[in-house]
Amino acid sequence: MLSRVAENVYWMARYLERAEDTARLLSVNSHLLLDLPRATKLGWSEIIAITGNDELFDEFYPTRDEASVLSFMCGDRRYPGSILSSLAAARENLRTTRDVIPREIWEEVNQLYLSVKEQVGSGITPRRRDAFLGRVIRSCQTVNGLIEGTLSYTPVRSFLIVGRQLERADMTTRIIDVRSANLLPRSAEDLKPFETLQWMSVLKSLTGYQMYRQHVRLRIRGPDVLSFLLQDQLFPRSVACCMDRLAEALQGLPRHELALKEVETCRQDLSKPDVTLLAAEPDQLHAFVDEIQIDFDDLHAAISQTYFAQQELNQSQSQSAS
Repeated sequence: MLSRVAENVYWMARYLERAEDTARLLSVNSHLLLDLPRATKLGWSEIIAITGNDELFDEFYPTRDEASVLSFMCGDRRYPGSILSSLAAARENLRTTRDVIPREIWEEVNQLYLSVKEQVGSGITPRRRDAFLGRVIRSCQTVNGLIEGTLSYTPVRSFLIVGRQLERADMTTRIIDVRSANLLPRSAEDLKPFETLQWMSVLKSLTGYQMYRQHVRLRIRGPDVLSFLLQDQLFPRSVACCMDRLAEALQGLPRHELALKEVETCRQDLSKPDVTLLAAEPDQLHAFVDEIQIDFDDLHAAISQTYFAQQELNQSQSQSAS
């Protein structure tokens, strides 16, 4: 399999997952703010913090109000992680690999991109926002269903799974990191009256509320939610489960030793701490999530070095020859 094709498939899956996760996050945040009193500190600024693109946002928007954040996250081409930018990138990566991907997958991604582009161009009003975000989520899920039901078990499928699971785990840790700063009490007296509602929104942003109630069978508490989203091996969007599925996909690829070593490092780091203790110390939780994020960067670098480096080498040689 050509390294160019492998890299394009990998990034197509990452961008598609990014678009879906962004739509989920915006949808849940919209509904959460309707349930909270206006005096609460939680708002739209945290959404920008989750992306890690505070400087880019502040460069183009004077305030972090609802309209500005939605514009930035949904349709701003200057932000590569917006829904429109992510779908455009997924579509372009898929367009160059159409010979190895079933046509139905291309048609669904292409139609979703064109629909989102049209809606962004005409403006996403508050009345149309839920329908817009719901369409993005459902179409991305449709693509994943088409992948599951129509794509053969070849290296193409493996690279799709690797990209999807790494992006999904990354988003889970980002949501935990930013939300925990607002939700975890620094003292017993600092418990907020709407804490349960906010932790519920964290679960819902990852479509984990019902599975949490089935697996944990306890009232919603910060430590239990953190343990579920970080270490549960049965919930598909938990970090531990993402790493398990990613490792399985890597084992179907040649020369997987370096990447699997990085996956194992991440697994060990995930299992080391007592999340209940971390939940009592927000600063320690933040440091722990930073460590996991570094593990993800190292894992991506190992995948890139093993499978995509030849393409970069060829491009460098081509440029030197010209």
